[in-house]
Amino acid sequence: MQILLSLLAGLLFGTGLIISGMANPAKVQNFLDITGNWDPSLALVMCGAILVTLPGFYLLRKKHKPFLAEKFSWPTATHFDTKLLGGASLFGIGWGLSGFCPGPAVTALPLAANGTLIFVPAMLAGLVIAKLVLPK
Repeated sequence: MQILLSLLAGLLFGTGLIISGMANPAKVQNFLDITGNWDPSLALVMCGAILVTLPGFYLLRKKHKPFLAEKFSWPTATHFDTKLLGGASLFGIGWGLSGFCPGPAVTALPLAANGTLIFVPAMLAGLVIAKLVLPK
């Protein structure tokens, strides 16, 4: 049951990424290009996602346990550290240069979008290298 619901959630998420245009690197790069051909439509996508998600988190906070797990896995970190800031910076630089965020890149892979066959393996290699190099 958990695998089926995870599959359905992933399909719903991926469909939303494709419909919203987030799987299109040109649309993402136009959103990030505030001094040129700026396209604010992805800001509306993000605001819409937040508006849908916030009530869900509010309702979940009132529950004692999730539907398909023994307990909730809420974040425990409460401060900014160099790993968070460095990782966020690298993420933003990679997103700006490539136009791909990791989720939409994986979603765009079967669509054979330009650059995904290079970006996704490079992203996976970066994940492995970071796992090997960074202290736990």
